[in-house]
Amino acid sequence: MIGSMRFSHSVLAVLVAAVWGVNFVVIEVGLDHFPPLLFSALRFLVAALPAVFFVRRPGVAFGWVLLVGLVLGVAKFGLVFTGMDLGMPAGLTSLVLQVQAVFTAFFAVLFLRESLRPVRYLGMGVALCGIGIAAYDHGGSGPLTAFALVIAAAAFWGLSNVITRKAAPPDALSWMVWVSVVPPLPLFALSLLVEGPEAGLAALRGLDLAGVGAIVFVAWAATVFGFGAWGYLLRQNEASAVAPYSLLVPVFGMASAALFLGEDVRPLSLLAAVFLVGGVALTALSGRPRQARETAASPEPSGKPS
Repeated sequence: MIGSMRFSHSVLAVLVAAVWGVNFVVIEVGLDHFPPLLFSALRFLVAALPAVFFVRRPGVAFGWVLLVGLVLGVAKFGLVFTGMDLGMPAGLTSLVLQVQAVFTAFFAVLFLRESLRPVRYLGMGVALCGIGIAAYDHGGSGPLTAFALVIAAAAFWGLSNVITRKAAPPDALSWMVWVSVVPPLPLFALSLLVEGPEAGLAALRGLDLAGVGAIVFVAWAATVFGFGAWGYLLRQNEASAVAPYSLLVPVFGMASAALFLGEDVRPLSLLAAVFLVGGVALTALSGRPRQARETAASPEPSGKPS
């Protein structure tokens, strides 16, 4: 429950949710200055350097770092930035991405042999109804391709959550910094192939304070601070006490998008938010999934899942 945490920890959790929500507005600002794949590459480059020289290694095999770097950094964020560049609104993106909780539960059943309580299946169904409403609403005002890319990004996010659970890194901050080392080179290569060198060079030549600020915010505030603080909260409190605060992310995301970008919050968008957030709450917050007996009988590889 939210009230079970110390007040200072609750304040920190709300701050992280606010940073992650406002981050979608900042991404929109960054996309006005950079092609999406280049922007994503710069985000992880700045998040990794120079921080990687000041944090210890994450304490897991580098293969896990490489895998999550590709799935989370290249696939998930590459798709999110591209989807937003193609017309997916910042506020709606912050909401739709929360369906990652449904994908996380699905992949946990598929790959970790976890079994889910019936209430979680209900939550998954409710959340998917919210996605359907959001898709119908967005289809009347924006390209469904952009919407589909964000859904795909949520799927990769859910997959990366399950891989991270399997890797069990003992420290969230060092894990995220080292994961950030992986995406820049693949994303730079994809940017050259897809966006072309001329677009990247033009963006770098026209770099201004707003562009630099966007990179710094998404790299240091949303990535290094956000994941580091969230990992600290998970180490100090029960996951069931921390997790509800993540549901504030789309609240801050949609509110800041309406305030700073002038995005409309239509009745269907609010209805989609109710279904999606409610479904995610049922899916993610209804207690820890039960693992199969043979899985529960064997210990995790090392450390605690982040």
